[in-house]
Amino acid sequence: MPSDRPPASAAPRFVSAKPVWPRGREREVNVTAGFRAVFNLAQVPRHAVLRCTGATHYRIYVNGAYLGHGPARGPKDFFRVDEWPLDGHLNAGANIVAVEVCGYYACGYYTIRHPSFLQAEVETDGRVAASTGGQGRRFQAKILAERVQKAQRYSFQRPFVELYRLRPSYDAWRTNPKAPFRAIALATQRPKRLIARGVPFPTFECRAPGRVVSEGSFSVGAKVKDLWKDRAVTKIGPLLDGYPEKELAQVLSTDLQGMPTRSLRKLKGPAARVTPKRLAARRFAVWDFGVNRTGFIGARVTCHRAARVIFTFDELVQDGDVNWRRLGACSAVQYDLAPGIYDLESQEPYTLRTVKSMCVRGSCTVEAVHLREYAAPDVFEASFACSDPRVSLVFEAARETYRQNATDVLMDCPSRERAGWLCDSFFTARAGMALSGHAKVERNFLENYALPKRFAPLPDGMLPMCYPGEQRDGRFIPNWALWFVVELEEYFARTGDRALVDALKVRVEKLFKYFERFRNESGLLEKLESWIFVEWSKANTFLQDVNYPTNMVYLGALEAAGRLYGRRAWVREAERLRGVIRRQSFDGQFFVDNATREGKRLKVTRNRTEVCQYYAFFFGVATPRLHPGLWRVLCSIFGPERHKTKRYKEIHFANAFIGNILRLEVLSRYGRCKQFLGEALGYYHYMAERTGTLWEFMGDTASCNHGFAGHLCHALFRDALGLGTVDILNRKVTVRFAPQDLAWCEGSLPTPGGAIRLRWTRTGRRLRYRLEVPAGYAVEVQNPGGYRLERIG
Repeated sequence: MPSDRPPASAAPRFVSAKPVWPRGREREVNVTAGFRAVFNLAQVPRHAVLRCTGATHYRIYVNGAYLGHGPARGPKDFFRVDEWPLDGHLNAGANIVAVEVCGYYACGYYTIRHPSFLQAEVETDGRVAASTGGQGRRFQAKILAERVQKAQRYSFQRPFVELYRLRPSYDAWRTNPKAPFRAIALATQRPKRLIARGVPFPTFECRAPGRVVSEGSFSVGAKVKDLWKDRAVTKIGPLLDGYPEKELAQVLSTDLQGMPTRSLRKLKGPAARVTPKRLAARRFAVWDFGVNRTGFIGARVTCHRAARVIFTFDELVQDGDVNWRRLGACSAVQYDLAPGIYDLESQEPYTLRTVKSMCVRGSCTVEAVHLREYAAPDVFEASFACSDPRVSLVFEAARETYRQNATDVLMDCPSRERAGWLCDSFFTARAGMALSGHAKVERNFLENYALPKRFAPLPDGMLPMCYPGEQRDGRFIPNWALWFVVELEEYFARTGDRALVDALKVRVEKLFKYFERFRNESGLLEKLESWIFVEWSKANTFLQDVNYPTNMVYLGALEAAGRLYGRRAWVREAERLRGVIRRQSFDGQFFVDNATREGKRLKVTRNRTEVCQYYAFFFGVATPRLHPGLWRVLCSIFGPERHKTKRYKEIHFANAFIGNILRLEVLSRYGRCKQFLGEALGYYHYMAERTGTLWEFMGDTASCNHGFAGHLCHALFRDALGLGTVDILNRKVTVRFAPQDLAWCEGSLPTPGGAIRLRWTRTGRRLRYRLEVPAGYAVEVQNPGGYRLERIG
């Protein structure tokens, strides 16, 4: 009988380290502890490694140098072990390994409320040199009280805003063995269930801003007419961990609303050069990184008089200023500084294009502003370029979007939530394979769903809408769980990972069992509970009683699972449901979004959305052959220009997530690659120009760096370059030269066996191409464009 757990991949182990934490404080909210081990080595070791895991997050310094941030996230009650190579980092003589641990003990979309702990050991040439509670020199610990504990949450989805009270040499304990270090008692915690990190370490490269956008002055304590208080402040209680507003040391979001800009001077030419900025009280400077980046905000601050310095940040430049609350989060880090020199860096990663340094009181000089990147490292072996620089720019924006959303799981955004959302992951995962040649991040993402016994407080069989995370209110998105099944089939096609697919079989069966009680007399899902989500548009209001887009995903999931697990009955049922939906939902012109129950009768409404049509074509309910009139309208009238023409305005517009991307997929599937390319520019080029990343919405009111849009890398390889399918398992490449306007295109995709490279040039009807594939690959060339083909080389 097969196991319902995936096999351990090189299961990690500690030689002797134990999980420890300051005694009695492991279930205390937002405690920051500093651990350090000072040990001597007779000589520089040939091989050294630091094994480390913990809850919630940590950063590591070795002999004063930054090493990294971790751990990779795992599911409830499982902890991924990072194994950091220390070769070249240790010296003969004294060494210091320092670990700062943020023990949040708080739920959210980004974190699970695990009791705080650190488990770490340094092994050199086969001997444990230092460890927590084990052999070698023992790590000692102290509470880092300089980070304010009773701070508000950063957002509803993430803990906690960073507030600091610092004096010079506050960080000397990390570099100087003789620095004061008042160690406190540690308690050994219960043994932890350990699993492998599974993914490469992120890149931690420091990036500098390209210019100073503006400088000016701001008020302090101004009256606020309509004070904004986010639910992250007002809803603290049994369902959301944190400190009630009355217990907070400071409500930073309230204080910032009382600091409006009074004067602003935009800087140009030499004045915009990045140079140290001396700030008097109530003065600011805005630094521009040019594109969106994700990582840890840092700067050197020389404090001339005791100062309060706040760094606010956002993904956009808005008239030379920074809107710190645009995302509905408190996007700020605050420092209260005694006179002295400080090298500052946030402990949490944030996403931004601009940083605003504000001196609230006192005076200081701000320089060496930087962002220490926190992004996937292995996406640059893939390459893409073409004769239209706009297309190349969109590709690079998609790559940048993917790498910032794929450090340890496939995330929706690296900013407001950092959450591993279902549905988003279906699209993001395609980009991962195209850019890195592996699916390790996706495997982590899926394995996190495989390991827990169940997901309390959700109904039995249901999957969390985002994970690893902890939504204690029991909210879930039932149709997002169906996208999980659709993705699982593609994951298997990408990897051949039968072990993980089989380990998830019970999950899939229980999910379908959950849905059984919602099937109506036609077999359609009706009156689903919790939060049904179709897309960010009017479609999200036409959800009951029968939502047809949701049922389209349902049949897609049944079909995918039927093929994966050899369940022909599921495949047959999916095809039957296609017929039911066609008969009920199609009104002769468009597919309708929903039907309502009136007594015993199901009444189809007149609610019709653009995205519903794309769901229908994506899941095979509609086809150009069966619905030629609808297909003609969608191809000739709908698309990015319809926002200007207002044609068929009674059909509610789609949004970026997920209608527009479904539209592009449908165009590609039916060979309209030339139209695909033009519309991809219409949907995404302006985003790439403004932020260098791709967005959640068509407008700039939400995340401007949303992981699903990394899918454009996969799509451009397929529809612009012409690498139609790359089947790594069966070692086959299908090249498809479709009609298009590009004069040339070139690109390469990494695979485990080597890179696949294609370059072509087109002159009129003649197309010359060079194709390189790893040994043993079969090649099929399709020519729907009708070109005169010539292979060279």
